[in-house]
Amino acid sequence: MILILLPFSFFAVKLHSDLDKGVGSVKYTLLGDGAGTVFTIDETTGDIHAIRSLDREEKPFYTLRAQAVDVDTRKPLEPESEFIIKVQDINDNEPKFLDGPYVASVPEMSPV
Repeated sequence: MILILLPFSFFAVKLHSDLDKGVGSVKYTLLGDGAGTVFTIDETTGDIHAIRSLDREEKPFYTLRAQAVDVDTRKPLEPESEFIIKVQDINDNEPKFLDGPYVASVPEMSPV
């Protein structure tokens, strides 16, 4: 699974197991790139959030693994799920023209 995440967005994905009946018997775990430092998971609901701003120039994608575990037995309820979060780029560095002003001409009817 590949998810696209904007750098200014803090909600990534919601995990849910079909075996989760909503009575607190399932715990969701998160492992991989940035688990616990960049991304956090609500162990009860499976909601995964980015806990800081993301920068594509710093790291363009994160590979995470998540699993639903039985609270009492600590055994997995389903196989581990792996997904990739790709960080989209925004133009956060405005262009600067240091040696201006510039003068140029374009002939009429020039191709684009």
